[in-house]
Order: sequence, then structure tokens, then C-alpha cells
Amino acid sequence: MRLSKSQYIRGLQCPKSLWLYRYRPEVRTLPDAGLLARFRSGADVGELAWELFPGGETIVFDHARIAENIDRTRELILAGARTIYEAAFLHDDVLVMVDILHRGESGWELYEVKSATEVKDVHLDDAAIQHYVVGGSGLDVAAVALVHINNRYVRQGPLDIRSLFTVVPVTDITLAKQNDVKAELERLKGAVAPGAPMPARDIGPHCLDPYECDFKAHCWAHVPEPSVFSLTRMPTARKFELYSRGIVHFGQLPPGLWLTAAQRMQVEAELHGRQFVDRQRIREFLAAIREPAGFLDFETFMQAVPGFDNQRPYQQVPFQYSLHLRRGERLEHYSYLAEAGIDPRLEFTERLLRDTSDCAVILVYNLSFERRILEDLADLFPRHGAGIRSVIERLIDLMTVFRDRSCYLRAMNGSYSIKKVLPALCPEMGYDALSIGDGDMAMNAFAALRGMTDPGEIEQVRADLLAYCRQDTLAMVEIVGRLEQMARG
Repeated sequence: MRLSKSQYIRGLQCPKSLWLYRYRPEVRTLPDAGLLARFRSGADVGELAWELFPGGETIVFDHARIAENIDRTRELILAGARTIYEAAFLHDDVLVMVDILHRGESGWELYEVKSATEVKDVHLDDAAIQHYVVGGSGLDVAAVALVHINNRYVRQGPLDIRSLFTVVPVTDITLAKQNDVKAELERLKGAVAPGAPMPARDIGPHCLDPYECDFKAHCWAHVPEPSVFSLTRMPTARKFELYSRGIVHFGQLPPGLWLTAAQRMQVEAELHGRQFVDRQRIREFLAAIREPAGFLDFETFMQAVPGFDNQRPYQQVPFQYSLHLRRGERLEHYSYLAEAGIDPRLEFTERLLRDTSDCAVILVYNLSFERRILEDLADLFPRHGAGIRSVIERLIDLMTVFRDRSCYLRAMNGSYSIKKVLPALCPEMGYDALSIGDGDMAMNAFAALRGMTDPGEIEQVRADLLAYCRQDTLAMVEIVGRLEQMARG
């Protein structure tokens, strides 16, 4: 009947998820590479926060030696240890590991470290269950605090740990939650007791908040694709309201139901196979494209802990670009990919300014992203400010045609992302044959380069990164070509 802290949090979100975790783990969707990378980043942040209370004792977690971890924690406390990292406690059949346990002037203090940039409700539940277990184990809990990343911190020189983290006292909140914690534990233990049936709970917003449940694919197997959950720009609450009325697929939508023009277009395309092509608006968009025309895409990485001077936590740092340059029938390609482990921003900027110098216009997909990156670079490198602003002034957002529904095809399924638009307009193109198929994979692959030592492996990953980014800009070239065909009728 033992529960871990993470299982308690899972059960608060949905007791059915907890039951499935216990009794049907085979239907769980395992973490992908991106989620595993976020887990690793969170663990690294947790260990870095230990430096707020240096010189402590570390309990090395081991699933097979939990009892020893608990005993070792008790021994250290009795021996007078002032700070323990990953202290283990068991009370009321609940196991918790405290990120930082510190003996303060008034008693023991619990610090729960999060790689987020603000305190969320789920973090308070996390801290409350720890308060319950540690206090129930007989330790005098004087204070509880949440430690999170300060997203206003800008690194200058050696990492300033105390400026990187924000410590938020939450003792009053966790104390007030203690009766609720006990009641919730009784409920959850009953839900997963041997022989207990799977809780009968339909899908709902709890499947997505505070985390997307890793049993979602199992519980949502009855939901067709597309469904009301695919409707573009519809609030999640309204989608679930439709679902609760038995309206799941588009054919069940009542004739008088109010929908936006984009949503009606999506439904018409799906139910009746209609294509929506506004040739006049497409011609107006294409008229702004002058040659030589550039087609540009960036790849960026983010770090919870900034690795370079003048970098903020989670700031998007560009490490790669691809640029196709179209001059009539001639197509040229330029690219940049940084070396791993260095600050790429200055070299990225200087290479980009050189390679885009001939572009009359520069097409991107989702201009707000590239513009934000470029504005950060202009702030960082004032001497290149005029050149960067020139790039910004020449940007044209290719996404506009699809976001404004000047062109909408059924295969887009309500989306205007390039990953949906490309196969709809150019089915012969795609990303399936590439080793790297999206931006998250590219970011993780680039991060992995820092730990690689095999020259052949490094060369292959860099080749895969270049191929992926090149495909993004080549996709834009092909999409514009298809739009030009449509405009001619």
C-alpha cells in the first residue's frame, strides 16, 4: 500500500491514473526523449540548489535500498548533521525524498527545488505531503520553502547561486493543508487497495492539468481523429462541454452551434472535402515577395541554468540556421551550426548578417519567434544593431497565409503549423526519413553533442541537424511554389 510522493501527486490529479500506474503499467505512454531531457534538467537544477546550503550529506537514492536510505537519514540526524540532501522519510505508508533538509535556528527546514520559474499549485501540494510525512516521522518541521529559478537573473561571470534561485516560504500554506493531505491519502489508498476496481472517471481537463497524463492515449482511445478536441482556437473548457453533451466527432455538431469562421471552415473541409483557396489574398501576399528572396529558419536551445555571460534562464539561444536564397530558377543554400559548448550568438549573428545581405525579403514561418531572437541579439550586440534591424525589417511571415485561412485544406486538421501545412500542400515532402524530425529533437541532439567523444558520432549528429534545418527552409520554398501555382489558378 506504500505510496511515493510522485504517486500522491498523480492521484490528486486523477485516481484512475494512479490505479492504472499500479495495475496496468503496460498501457502507459513512456517518456519521450524531450521529456527525459526535462527530467534530467530538473535533477541537475536540484543538485545545483544544494549549494545554497553547502557542505551537507547526500543520500544516494536506490529503489532496492529504500529502507537503508531511511535508516541513513535517521543516523545523520542523530549524529548532528546540519544539512542533508535527498533525505528519505516514511510515514503513514508514504515515502518522500526531501531535496534539502536543513537544521535552522528554530528547527528543521524543508526546501523543495523546482526548475520552474514560479510557484504553482501542484508545487504546494508537493511541499504539503513532504511536510506531512517528515512531521509525522517525528521531526520538528519549523519551516517549508519552495526554491525555483529566478528568470530575471542574467549571468555575468561565475554563476551566482543565490541570485539564480528564488526561495519562497510556504509554511503557512503547507500547515493549512495537513488535514486535506490526510484525507486525500485515505481516499487514494482506498482507490488502489488490492481488489479495488478501476475508478470510473471519464476524460476531462484533469487529463491535461497540471501535467498531461501518461495514460491519456489509453483513456482517450475512444476519441476519434479529428474530433471536437481538434477544433482550432476553441477553449479547452468548451471542447469538454461539447464532449459532455455527447458531441465528439464533427458529424455530431448541431447545425445551430456557433463556430468561428475558421472552425466552420475546418468542419466543412472534413465533412464535405471542401478546399478553401482565396486566390486574390494569396496573390496579394505573393506580391510582397521580391527576389532575391531568402527563406530562413532558426534552431535554438534553452537552459534552466545559463551557461554563458549575458544569458537568462530559459532564454532561447540560437545555435543554427538554414537559409535558402531564390533567384529566379536558381536556388542557393547557406547554413550555420555552432560548435557544442561555446556561446554561439556572436558568430551566429555575424554569419547571418553576411548570408542575408543580398536578400530583398526574408521569409520565415512564425515571424514572432525569429523577431524575438533577433531583438535579443540586437540588445546583446549594439554594434550589429543596424544590421539586425535591417534583417527584421525584411521579414515576411509565410504562416500568415494559413493562419488567416487564405488557404485551408482538409489535411491541415485545423492547424497552420508547417508540420501540417507541408504534407497538405506538398505530400511528396516530409520529415519521416530524417533522423531529427522536429525542433525539440534538434535541441536535444545539439545538447547531447557536449557529452560525445566519438568523432564519427559527432559528425553524424551534426549532419542530421543540418539536414533537418535545411528541410525546414526547403519546405518553405516548396510551399511558396505551390501557392504561386494556386494563385495562377
